[in-house]
Amino acid sequence: MSFKQAKWNEPLIFERSKPGKIGFMLPEITKEEEAAGDIIKAIPKSLLRENPPELPEVSEVEVVRHYIRLSQQNYGVDLGIYPLGSCTMKYTPKITDVVINTHKLRDLHPYQDEELTQGILQILYELSNYFAEILGMDKVSLQPAAGAHGEYVGVMIMRAYHALNGELDKRTDIIVPDSAHGTNPANTAMAGFKTVVVPSAEDGTVDLKALKAVVGEHTAGFMLTNPNTLGVFERNVMEIAEIIHDAGGLVYYDGANLNAILCKARPGDMGFDIAHINTHKTFSTPHGGGGPGAGPVGVKKELEKFLPVPTVEFDGKKYYLDYNKPYSIGKVRGFYGNIAVLVRAYAYLLLMGAEGLERVAELSVLNANYVIRKVLKAKGYTLPYKPENLRKHEGVVSAKQMMDETGVRALNVSKRLLDLGVHAPTNYFPLIVPEALMIEPTETESKESLDELINAFTRVSEEAYSNPKVVLDAPVNTTVDMVDDVKASHPKTMRLSWRMIKKYGEAK
Repeated sequence: MSFKQAKWNEPLIFERSKPGKIGFMLPEITKEEEAAGDIIKAIPKSLLRENPPELPEVSEVEVVRHYIRLSQQNYGVDLGIYPLGSCTMKYTPKITDVVINTHKLRDLHPYQDEELTQGILQILYELSNYFAEILGMDKVSLQPAAGAHGEYVGVMIMRAYHALNGELDKRTDIIVPDSAHGTNPANTAMAGFKTVVVPSAEDGTVDLKALKAVVGEHTAGFMLTNPNTLGVFERNVMEIAEIIHDAGGLVYYDGANLNAILCKARPGDMGFDIAHINTHKTFSTPHGGGGPGAGPVGVKKELEKFLPVPTVEFDGKKYYLDYNKPYSIGKVRGFYGNIAVLVRAYAYLLLMGAEGLERVAELSVLNANYVIRKVLKAKGYTLPYKPENLRKHEGVVSAKQMMDETGVRALNVSKRLLDLGVHAPTNYFPLIVPEALMIEPTETESKESLDELINAFTRVSEEAYSNPKVVLDAPVNTTVDMVDDVKASHPKTMRLSWRMIKKYGEAK
């Protein structure tokens, strides 16, 4: 496998700036426009700047070349496989980009009257109903702007539920497994609850004995993804739900791993009361760098009244936004969701249909197990938690044996994989697996693509045992060579904007 990433000596756009350079000229105000009213006076004084904005002064060709060079130094799902377990972004079909680029969507304004936005409201109404059916829930809000945001909304719904029942003071705890996504305990804390962690059993599922020991009248809820972050299906999920419900708590489904059970099983049928969807993981929408994204949240009927406002409704004649929800947790973002992302998900659903979505689950599980079984044939990789059992959409391979025998850690494996032209898997998560390499290929990859990934893992193993320095010195074929991982993430080292560079100087 031959790979070498572009290495442009590309400065910041501000460093290319030279006084007087112009890339775009606005037309001058005509005498007629000036006579029609003073444009400057029409702007509120509070919005006027004392000084012009500090923008780079560059020509058009410099702007184009700058961003093209940056794109050539980047890696994305359009370039190659992206098996970033648990955080995987699926390939987005280009037809969905075409759909959302129509002027009929582009020119819509959120403040337009409902009479003029019936089309988009219909799409959102139908999409929320599709999601409700897939999740086995009764009502879905499309407002949350990402999966973690959806989790927060779900936990706030738990809070509102217990507050209405007069039990919020005693319902202080939310339980999460030790394999949970970090956003679970983070959102628990943000909502004012205490996080209680339960360990995994030897097969990687929730330890029921440990769960029963911590459940009680103080339990507000339980957060779980199924299959879990090890790629293991929680076969006792209905018993778990019964334990929490008997204690008066609610059960939340973290939808990060919905791809594995799509149209095969529904969270609502497993006993979950609340569930969110990561549209980029399951319904092929873009997501990255903190946004844009979408994390729709579904609930059972008794929790509908707590959903964010507005919800999109239909009275048989017209679609409308319903703000009349006195028990709602309120608005969680502007307007009614990230429309461009949601419409992509809607188009994807229509393209796939029920049979296509079911096939997605089958192929995502097949691809994951194919990769994991092949990778385990290479020396130094092991599969903790009942390795003889199949996984679902992802699996967590450990490089602990390789580290003990060669000094090559999981992080070194990942950096060497970059040299070989494939994106690295997730490292060191979940924390219960030493030297974790979390692999999720998704259903969109061909066998040829999967074999490239497997060959890269195998080659790293061979190098680790024959010439470990090659792996320990990686990467060498990427835009940025090996970095000091600790220093790179230190607050005194980070320079996240041009303003920070001007204020503190360049990072040393």
